[in-house]
Amino acid sequence: MNYPGPSDYIDIHNHGSKASPGIFTIETLMAHEGREPVDLEGITFTIGIHPWYLDEGNKGLLLEKVKELAGNPNVAAIGEAGFDRIRGASPFLQKEIFEEQVIISENCHKPLVIHCVRAWDELLTEHKRLRPKMPWLVHGFRGKPELAAQLITKGMYLSFWFEFVMRPESAPLLKSVPVDRIFLETDGADIDIRDIYEKVSSDLEIDEDLLKTRIYSNFCSFFDPPPPLKGGKNPLLWV
Repeated sequence: MNYPGPSDYIDIHNHGSKASPGIFTIETLMAHEGREPVDLEGITFTIGIHPWYLDEGNKGLLLEKVKELAGNPNVAAIGEAGFDRIRGASPFLQKEIFEEQVIISENCHKPLVIHCVRAWDELLTEHKRLRPKMPWLVHGFRGKPELAAQLITKGMYLSFWFEFVMRPESAPLLKSVPVDRIFLETDGADIDIRDIYEKVSSDLEIDEDLLKTRIYSNFCSFFDPPPPLKGGKNPLLWV
């Protein structure tokens, strides 16, 4: 996979990315789209099954697509996978396919990117039950500091919803999250990731270059986790 440099702005979750000097982007491929990861300067990819585009008729084909591309060297992570109580497949099917993607994440030793809307109990229950070794990143987060703390306690990283993070009222949440668990994203919106970094560094009262360095360190930790333990493997995940 391609890697950013310490001075790059990292956009951890985007759709329809284009290469831009000084910006490193994680481009999200969704299995139903039929797009392929390619070798592009400044861009790497995730592949996953979004709960909005999942049904009983396509689940098998989508899972095969994720399994096919999971080992591609230009794929850095699995996802976005997850739960959505407002839109998408039935809760039972969302849970089934989420678990399948966790298994793929564990077996290919790549982290998981998560979409979660009003389904935090489901997400935390799955994390407790499956005990993943690979790190999880919740993208588009805009919840309460108490929820953020609960997710971080489980070892998860958070990327904040682009629109929320630009509002003045996002500052208390930003300040409540340890900098070593933060990522920033544009999620395909017409917004510049550099403007998001500027706003967040101001809220955190740290130099923007220091924020870039910290998020680069988070990137290295998230995408290069230590190898799984040889003993004590969870039989639900390891085959």
